[in-house]
Amino acid sequence: MEASRPLDPSRPVEIYDTTQSALEKAILGASARQQAITQNLANVDTPGYQRVDVDFHKTLRDAMASGAGLQSATFSPRRDASAQVRPDGSTVDADVEASAQARNGLEYETLVQVSKARIDIIEAAMGR
Repeated sequence: MEASRPLDPSRPVEIYDTTQSALEKAILGASARQQAITQNLANVDTPGYQRVDVDFHKTLRDAMASGAGLQSATFSPRRDASAQVRPDGSTVDADVEASAQARNGLEYETLVQVSKARIDIIEAAMGR
């Protein structure tokens, strides 16, 4: 019987956990959404520009419900057909984008904090 070797604290330990995987995917989704919002704000004065968004909540929900797993979840910006069209043809409202940016930023920070807390608990259990 082979003796177990102590963990090398300099090497990362991969954890396969559905909850942690979902948190990591949600962080990626919130990041993709933040990029879309930033793109919208950068084009707020561009006539004809069409607002885009990343609905990462729906993407994650669909991936989990499909049974294909979270690996199938990809985040890409899509044109927001429900946005109000301005007289210049643009669908970007700076106030709406600023609000979405603040909400998304808070959600991103919360996801990161929860993920970090879970990792800290596991590391404490491992004696790190």
